[in-house]
Amino acid sequence: MSGRGKTKKSPTGPAQRVQPGLEPGCAKSLVRDKNGSIGGCHAVMDTKDMQQIPEENKPKKHKQPKCTTEGKPTVPPETGSRIVDSHLDKILRTTLDKLKIKMTHKSDSSRIVNDVVNCISDHMKKFTECFKDVNVLRTGSYYEHLKISDPDEFDVMFNFAMERVDIRPFGDDGAFYSVAFKRGKHALDRFQNTDNTVSASEMLKEFRNEVITSVKKRKDVSVEKKKKGCPAVTLMINRTGTVPISLDIVLGLKVKSCWPTFTQEGFKIDTWLGTKVKKELKAQSYYLVPKYEGKGTVELEGVCAKDTWRISFSHVEKSIITNHGSQKTCCEASGIRCCRKDCLKLLKHLLNLLKAEDPRLSKFCTYHAKTTLLHACCSRTKDSDWEATQLGPCFQQLLRDFEGHLKDGKLPNFFIPTHNLLGSGHNHKSCLILAQCIEEQRNNGFPIFG
Repeated sequence: MSGRGKTKKSPTGPAQRVQPGLEPGCAKSLVRDKNGSIGGCHAVMDTKDMQQIPEENKPKKHKQPKCTTEGKPTVPPETGSRIVDSHLDKILRTTLDKLKIKMTHKSDSSRIVNDVVNCISDHMKKFTECFKDVNVLRTGSYYEHLKISDPDEFDVMFNFAMERVDIRPFGDDGAFYSVAFKRGKHALDRFQNTDNTVSASEMLKEFRNEVITSVKKRKDVSVEKKKKGCPAVTLMINRTGTVPISLDIVLGLKVKSCWPTFTQEGFKIDTWLGTKVKKELKAQSYYLVPKYEGKGTVELEGVCAKDTWRISFSHVEKSIITNHGSQKTCCEASGIRCCRKDCLKLLKHLLNLLKAEDPRLSKFCTYHAKTTLLHACCSRTKDSDWEATQLGPCFQQLLRDFEGHLKDGKLPNFFIPTHNLLGSGHNHKSCLILAQCIEEQRNNGFPIFG
C-alpha cells in the first residue's frame, strides 16, 4: 500500500519519492532526471525512465470517452494504490462554497428580470401584429440551477409556433436549416423571401426594433450593440442595490414535427436516463434560432447563410440537467447525492478564469463544458459513478474528458454528432493551449482556485 511521503524502491534503479496527493496519471511530473532533481509539469520521460517506474505509477494514456455507452470509462475505485487527496477535495469544496449565490440575490435578480420580460412580452402582444403570438421559454444556466458567482446573466427565448413548414438542412453538419412555409397564410408572411423561405436576418431585425421600443422608456435598461451572428437582443439592467444583469432576449421558432434525421445517432441517453425518458423527450418540439457561422453572404441552393436558422434543444438540456439521475431519487433526501452539477460548476469556473488570463481562449464558452458533461454522463451512467464523496476523482476525470476533446479538436454536438463544436471558429492551436492549461492546473492542485 502506498503511503504519504513513503519511499518506493524501483526494481531496476534507485529509490524514488512520490509526492502525496497526485494521481497516477500525473506521475510524469515527479520523475527524477539524471542529476537527481524532480522535473516540473513539462518533464519528459525516456523509455528507460518509464521502465523504472512501478506499473501503478506509470502515466496513463488518455482515452477519449465515447459518446455511446460502449466501453464506458469509469472513475477508478479507491484502493491502496490510490488515496483520495483530502487537500484537493478541500480546495474544490471551498471553491464551490465561494461560487454559491445567496438566495436573496437570486430572488432579487429573478424578480427584476421577470419584470423586464413581462414588459417586452406585453408590448409584443398588444402593439405588434407579427409577434403577437409570442411564447416565453426560460432556459440557460440560471434556470438549470448551474449559475455561479452572481445571478448576472439570464437567457429567455421569445418563440413562435410553426406548423406546416418545410425544414431543409443548410450545409452537411446538420446544425443549420432553412425554413419555408408550405401553404396558407401566416403571421410571419412579411419575412418571406421569393422562394418562400423565412428570412432570419429580416425577422431578427424587426424583432430587435420591437424589443428596443418596448424598453425605451425604462431608465434602468440599455440595449447592447448588435453582435454578428448572434440570435439575441442583449439588454443590460442596472438597478441600485443589485449587480448589473445581462439579459439575452433570443428570437426562436418552435417547430412541431419530428426531430431532423441528423439527430438519429445523437442524444445517447438510453442507459443513463432510460429509453422511456428518451422517447418522451424526442416527442417534444425543437427550436430554431437565427444564427449562422462564417460569412453571412455565403449561398447554398439559393439560400443565404444570414437567413438560416440553427437548431436548439435548450429545453431538453434543461430537462435532463434538472432530472439528471439514473435513479429518480438522485440528489433527493432518500437517495444518493451526486456531484454531476458540482463538477460542471467547477469546470465552468476554471474555464472562465483561464479565459481571463489568456485572450487566445476567448472563443471557448461554457457550452463546451456543458456538452462535455452530457457526453460524460452517457459514458458513466450510474449515480454511484458520480457520488458526492468522490468529487475530486470525478472532477479530474471530467477534465481528462475535456482535454481529450480539445487535443482531438472534436467535441460532437450532444444531439447532432456530425456537428463539431470545436470546428468553425476554433483553431487547433487554441484547443491545445487550453488542454495544456487545464492539465497543468490539474497536475498542480488548481492554484488558480486559490
